Amino acid sequence: MADEKVIEITELTKDFKDVKAVNSLSLNVYRGDVFGFLGPNGAGKSTTIRMMLSLINPNHGEIKIFGKSLKKERTSILKRVGAIVEKPDFYGYLSAYKNLEILGRISGTDVSNRRIMEVLELVGLEKRYGSKVKTFSHGMKQRLGLAQVLLHDPDLIILDEPTTGLDPQGMKEIRELIIHLSRDKKKTLFLSSHILYEVELVANRMTIINKGKAIVEGEVDALLNMNKLKVTFEVNDSEQARQILGGTDYIKDLETVANNIMIFSMSSDKVAGLNKYLIENKIEVSAVIPTRSLEEYFLNITEKAS
Repeated sequence: MADEKVIEITELTKDFKDVKAVNSLSLNVYRGDVFGFLGPNGAGKSTTIRMMLSLINPNHGEIKIFGKSLKKERTSILKRVGAIVEKPDFYGYLSAYKNLEILGRISGTDVSNRRIMEVLELVGLEKRYGSKVKTFSHGMKQRLGLAQVLLHDPDLIILDEPTTGLDPQGMKEIRELIIHLSRDKKKTLFLSSHILYEVELVANRMTIINKGKAIVEGEVDALLNMNKLKVTFEVNDSEQARQILGGTDYIKDLETVANNIMIFSMSSDKVAGLNKYLIENKIEVSAVIPTRSLEEYFLNITEKAS
């Protein structure tokens, strides 16, 4: 069910001496979500993830995963969870295949030869299954780490900065894999990242935290639409267009006019109306280019909370 809570965190708090790393944090992740967990460095993201994986204990609050208390049913819960918390570490002198075989045994997962090759294929490493890991690039090691996470076919996948250090092609491959796991494999993903553009491309819901506290949570599209867009209109005659708009509310949104380029700051629901109005008044519109980024929203919301 889409409204089934896979992760339910309530009033989670963690203190390190005089530092409140996580401060009464509450959030919900639903089945099928690609959930973006965002915040500046030191916001409490990694501390939260470590508490979700029972690596450290909270001072206060509750974590439920799959509707069960993590404190009471840790073992049964974590069997259904796969996670990368820090950069993956492997035996460099062994092959990718042998690493997965050994790591599967260590984790108590009875993995078949077929399953190992399935996950290697899923992350695009099937042709390098016999290569020693010490010959792998950073991006290939990241993908091998994801293969390790997927070995036991977890229902929930938690990834802490999965694209750190990757080149653009490597980032694209990880992004495509996340989308595939969500859409085709029906996995729920919890994705912590400082690369906001990447999260915007894959996440459907998100929470932004700052100084250990949740600032906002919701649908990515809805949250971004709350902010005004920067919308560029390319027209045949910007001065005439400005005169036409002089008697309308649209003129209040106009920020810049130069060389038949008009830039407006406006809500998304006004863009189509403005375009229609210009065309009806004989202004040729050759392009409408909205600019809205998660980075802009993130900076705006964290600055307000500081």
